[in-house]
Amino acid sequence: METVDTVVIGAGVVGLACAHSLARSRREVVIVERETAFGTGISARNSEVIHAGLYYPPGSLKARLCVEGRQRLYAWCAQHGVNHARCGKLVVASTATQAPALQAIAERARANGVDDLRHIDAAELTALEPALAGHGALLSPSTGIVDSHGLMLSLLGEAERHGAMLALGSPVLEGRAEADGIVLRIGGEAATALKAKRVVNAAGLDAPALGRAILAPASAQAPQAHYARGVYFSYAGKAPFSRLIYPIPEPGGLGVHLTLDLGGQAKFGPDVEWIAAPDYTVDPTRVERFAGAIRRWWPDLDAQRLQPGYAGVRPKIVGPGEPDADFRIDGPSAHGTPGLVHLYGIESPGLTAALAIGEHVAALLAAEGR
Repeated sequence: METVDTVVIGAGVVGLACAHSLARSRREVVIVERETAFGTGISARNSEVIHAGLYYPPGSLKARLCVEGRQRLYAWCAQHGVNHARCGKLVVASTATQAPALQAIAERARANGVDDLRHIDAAELTALEPALAGHGALLSPSTGIVDSHGLMLSLLGEAERHGAMLALGSPVLEGRAEADGIVLRIGGEAATALKAKRVVNAAGLDAPALGRAILAPASAQAPQAHYARGVYFSYAGKAPFSRLIYPIPEPGGLGVHLTLDLGGQAKFGPDVEWIAAPDYTVDPTRVERFAGAIRRWWPDLDAQRLQPGYAGVRPKIVGPGEPDADFRIDGPSAHGTPGLVHLYGIESPGLTAALAIGEHVAALLAAEGR
């Protein structure tokens, strides 16, 4: 049986960031990915937004790793030539009744260490974005957008430069913890066994199922997976906005918002639809709901320009009606299995936090001293 130091399962942005951090610390790292290309799952179906850290409970992993990750991400992009833009964001209160919710977001952001957020009134809102209608807003200058594929390509390149290897078309079927490591059975053209001292489960939507399939005391702690689909509609023509536009958040997500790509084209979404299993179908009839939500802050929307785009699925570990969960990064100190780390519920702001998550995982494993 072949043995390696570390296996990272999943070649999305978080898995690649973990692999980079571990390889840089002189670990022998193999990244195993079930698909035939890296970054084709959650990482390929998001808004590509660099979040500032406004929404998450102070002290949570989401809050801490988002703020740290955002700083790391801007520095990484500048150093490695990854296309990005610090375009800023407006969180809009459409009516006076939403003003307390806006104030609560501002207070939470300050508690998270976001120090550049400021309130603007309706007059300044109109001056900044003349097509926008609202009672007031929060302006977040440190929010931005990033080329997620370019980011993943750079992470993979740096991980490989430090000796990491990527194995595509290599699904992990099951595993078991032994006294001297973790044995994984890996499928593909020919199933094979691989033993590793350390395993990082960064399998995204499949992480809970994989957590149960790797037989260890930790398997009993794997959460139930829940799936919340979010669809996007693109906008034909140029939208009259230069910043990202967000409404007050809704249960399960941040509301139907406008994001811009690096070419200046606008897309709207995602919404929230709880589904039984991952499904990337875009129902074109949802455009009516989108149009109604958008017109609360863009009254002059031409709904005929909205076109079905794509869908993503959030890897939830709580179901409908439950409070949003924090990231779950279950390391050896949490479950007692040496060398094993499970990443559960890494939804937004996972892209922003990826580099900080990678460092956090590397630190958890380094603390073992194995």
